Amino acid sequence: MVTKFLHARYRVADLEKTVNFYKNVLGLEETRRHKSPRGSELVFLKAPQSAELVEICHYPASGPVIIGPDVTHLAFEVDNLDAFAKHAAAHGYPLSDGPTTTSTGSVIAFLDAPEGYEIELIQHPQK
Repeated sequence: MVTKFLHARYRVADLEKTVNFYKNVLGLEETRRHKSPRGSELVFLKAPQSAELVEICHYPASGPVIIGPDVTHLAFEVDNLDAFAKHAAAHGYPLSDGPTTTSTGSVIAFLDAPEGYEIELIQHPQK
């Protein structure tokens, strides 16, 4: 049996553009960067209040990066979705869907990361 979720990996063609997006638009922290034994360039990032990591992998030997629609996305909590949307748009990443209020009172929206991976943003209702 597994005991803990550690990270999710996303392979990309442009490592620095993607890492800059996660750091400068989403505000994730780079925790480490190294080359794997097989030659993959790996960058690990995390949200300030999370232990789980996002692994960004650059490995051209695997061939072109092909991202299928509606296969996967990462979801992040935000305190203020409107403020985040303005920040992201100022960096060239406008919302691709939403904001939408859910039946629980949360507000969700989506934006596309470089190379087409989808990011979900969730603002929970104030308590």
